[in-house]
Amino acid sequence: MKATLKKATPNPEHSFNIHKDIGHAILSAWHYHPECELLVVKRTYGTCLIGDYVGPFKNGDVFLFGSNLPHTFRCEQKYLESDTEKVGETIVILFQNNIWGDAFLNLPEISPIVKLLNTSKLGLRLKGVTRRKVGKIAEEMLNESPSRKLINLLSALEIIAASKEYEIISSNGFNPEVNSIDQNRINTIFEYTFNNYHQKVALEDVAAVINMGKHSFCRYFKSKTKKTYIQFLMEVRIGNACRLLVEEEFNMTEVGYACGYNNISHFYHQFKALTKKNPMDYRYNYLKTEERKFI
Repeated sequence: MKATLKKATPNPEHSFNIHKDIGHAILSAWHYHPECELLVVKRTYGTCLIGDYVGPFKNGDVFLFGSNLPHTFRCEQKYLESDTEKVGETIVILFQNNIWGDAFLNLPEISPIVKLLNTSKLGLRLKGVTRRKVGKIAEEMLNESPSRKLINLLSALEIIAASKEYEIISSNGFNPEVNSIDQNRINTIFEYTFNNYHQKVALEDVAAVINMGKHSFCRYFKSKTKKTYIQFLMEVRIGNACRLLVEEEFNMTEVGYACGYNNISHFYHQFKALTKKNPMDYRYNYLKTEERKFI
């Protein structure tokens, strides 16, 4: 996939960029940028690709991406229509990792934040109380003065660094340094997979979209992503299954069929292999977690 370089230029009154995207504006191609990104997801669900990670994202998720980490979020169509009550929103904060200056970042008190930003090069998904605190700070920053926005950005990073309530998303072996030919090929593979994961996908057909033979394609894909295409396809399917389990009122069989599984036993087996839970437990645990937010 060709990861497109994006430039986020703040206006003269600001040293970083913060904005809210709504509806179709939340769509983006596979891209990267030199800025770090703090992303808050609101009222939308879908599948994300972050480095070499594939999986679901949902309303309330908060992510921190380090500099030049490729990522994209594919939302369901119904969250992109501005005339619906469930129109999707995201809050995006883009900032240089040395925004406060090298002298400031060399202070011993700031070392936990420096370490956090280095860790975020693989992508972080926030958890627990930290996720809610940082999401609230980001929401408030939209309407604050420029100086208060800068102070609260530092505060949000300090909260994340101190709590360590996050999971690292990409693997240590992920390497975004690929040439333009590789990027175009991977882009084509990803697009084909996302458009066809719900039906039978043959290796020969995927290989053909980038003009390769089956065996050459398998070697090529693994050399670029550190995983087999079958593993990648499973991650896409199970990621979408996770989303359907928490978002829609489908039964387990319907979820399996909707994600490309004609054999429901195979669906259960792959779901548990990837999530360490069976589909029913996954849905139950998610609903219990959502209930606890309101207690």
